[in-house]
Amino acid sequence: MADNVTNELLLEHLKALREDAKMAREERREIRDEIRAIKAHVAALVQSDLNRDGQQASIYARLDRIERRLELSEDS
Repeated sequence: MADNVTNELLLEHLKALREDAKMAREERREIRDEIRAIKAHVAALVQSDLNRDGQQASIYARLDRIERRLELSEDS
């Protein structure tokens, strides 16, 4: 009888450990998905920043050209 109780207790603990491991895998998967989403958002922000820098550079180049044409530039 003692062996039977011990085996049943071991089996219960093993089942509980298996369930805990399953939950840990699911949580890890969710965290991985969230990290991927964060990386995608960061990449989009970086791309947006690069686009804005390109637009600013274009505006400065146009402004320099206008100043040269109107002879407002000190570099003339």
